Amino acid sequence: MNSYSLQMLAGFASSVIFISSNLPMLFKAFKTKDLSSYSPWHLVLGNLGNTVYWLYVISLPFGPVWLLQAFFSTASALMLFCYLHYEKKWFCF
Repeated sequence: MNSYSLQMLAGFASSVIFISSNLPMLFKAFKTKDLSSYSPWHLVLGNLGNTVYWLYVISLPFGPVWLLQAFFSTASALMLFCYLHYEKKWFCF
C-alpha cells in the first residue's frame, strides 16, 4: 500500500469517527430537548470557529474536507438553534 492510499484511508476513517462521535449528541438533543448541560458561549464560539475555518477550507480544492466541514458546521448550527429554541434563554422561536 503506498503512502497516498494510507493517507486517504486514514482521512476517511477519521472522518467517519468524527461524524459518528457527533451523531449521538444531535440525536439526544432532538429526542430529549434538554440542552441545559451545554454552555451557550461554547455553542456560539463553536459556530464562530466553524465560520472562520471555512475561510481556509474554501481555499482547498473541493473534496472530503469540504463535506466534513459542512457536517461540523451544520451540527454546530443545529445545536445552537436547539439550545436557543428549547432552553428559551435568549429567544423564543
